[in-house]
Amino acid sequence: MTVSQALLSFGVAAAVGVSALLAASDVAYRLLTLAGAGYMIWLGLYLIWKTLRDGPEEPTAVADPLPAVAPGRQVVRGWLTGAGTNLLNPKVGVFYIATIPQFIPAGTPPLLMGVLLAGVHCLFSMVWFTLLIFATGFASRWLKNARSIRVIDRITGTVLVGFGLKLALEPGR
Repeated sequence: MTVSQALLSFGVAAAVGVSALLAASDVAYRLLTLAGAGYMIWLGLYLIWKTLRDGPEEPTAVADPLPAVAPGRQVVRGWLTGAGTNLLNPKVGVFYIATIPQFIPAGTPPLLMGVLLAGVHCLFSMVWFTLLIFATGFASRWLKNARSIRVIDRITGTVLVGFGLKLALEPGR
């Protein structure tokens, strides 16, 4: 749900022209890019560090870089983490800036049509992620294995650090 909410946020921003700031301002785009890169590097290093910290026989749970919270707050924390991760992705904003305006017919309220188009994109995203959830349900026995979790976390951490560094070091637009 958080991916869809972030997509919808970018859709609304593109429809009202706010996200055009990312297209017009190299500084704003670069700051958002560096914030996203820093977050990816932090998550990646945390995943790698966690797998090295755990003992070889010690079963591990899914890595969570945030401190434990009460069960009622897990939904809120999950939502904030997911929304923050997606909102720190400037490429999604640029995608919406490039696509939403060209599909708004003349005479149609831009906000209404932008929200409608973003809503359709969100619906497709939710269908896709639902399929992924069911697929991982079938693979859950393997995915719950402590060794599998360590391997997946190390690979994911390495990829996140690599993407974060690439993003941080790429020259401006």
